[in-house]
Amino acid sequence: MLASLPPLAHALEASVIIPCKNERDNLAFLIDEVGTALEGRSFELIIVDDGSDDDTDVLLKDYAKTRPWLRHLRHEKSCGQSNAVRTGLLHAQGEFIATLDGDGQNDPSFFPQMIDALKAGGPDHALAAGQRMKRTDGAIKMASSRLANTVRQAMLKDNTRDSGCGLKVVRRQVFLNLPFFESWHRFLPALVVREGLKVVHIDVIDRGRSHGTSKYGIFDRLWVGIVDLFGVLWLRKRRKKIPTISEINLTADNNN
Repeated sequence: MLASLPPLAHALEASVIIPCKNERDNLAFLIDEVGTALEGRSFELIIVDDGSDDDTDVLLKDYAKTRPWLRHLRHEKSCGQSNAVRTGLLHAQGEFIATLDGDGQNDPSFFPQMIDALKAGGPDHALAAGQRMKRTDGAIKMASSRLANTVRQAMLKDNTRDSGCGLKVVRRQVFLNLPFFESWHRFLPALVVREGLKVVHIDVIDRGRSHGTSKYGIFDRLWVGIVDLFGVLWLRKRRKKIPTISEINLTADNNN
């Protein structure tokens, strides 16, 4: 099992992280969708702006006037989605870290179900992973994604049919201890399983992109992912023993 980190003082239940670059128009409705989904719970929404030049900062400054749970972190230069997620994670205050893409295709209304599934499963249930149903992507993108998922599953055996879905909820302590590398967000189920922890799969609805264009091409998703795949396979093979840890009470006999 992963080593425990000290609990946060006055921790929130959830921190939602949205990594984005030039997604101003999609954020305009995503922000309030998150607020509606988590109404009645303690949460924060962290927008990690990965070097946008579309006035995302103007939108967020205006929204923050009436949404005290909204935070804005910015990369002055674009560093990629994985680094944006990690930036949000390192600044998050929630017990559970929830992620979704900034393109508007992920519906945050599934977050309560995902958080509750981890709570019901207990401490060894570390990740709730969305699995997209009735995907709206084009035929070529769908075919490349299906191929990538098939190859990944055959090699990593993470029992996840859709590792690329942006809707995920991870226990903060677990997330912070996972090895970081570019594109790690695509391999979270395998990295969690590597630690002897469990993944809960939740079927979610995929939506079409409302505004803007995708930042990824077919080769970004497929061939670059294959290089990463072999790295994760190596990490999995190097994790041969998972210790069972118990703390010994050193003062138990001192009262006799």
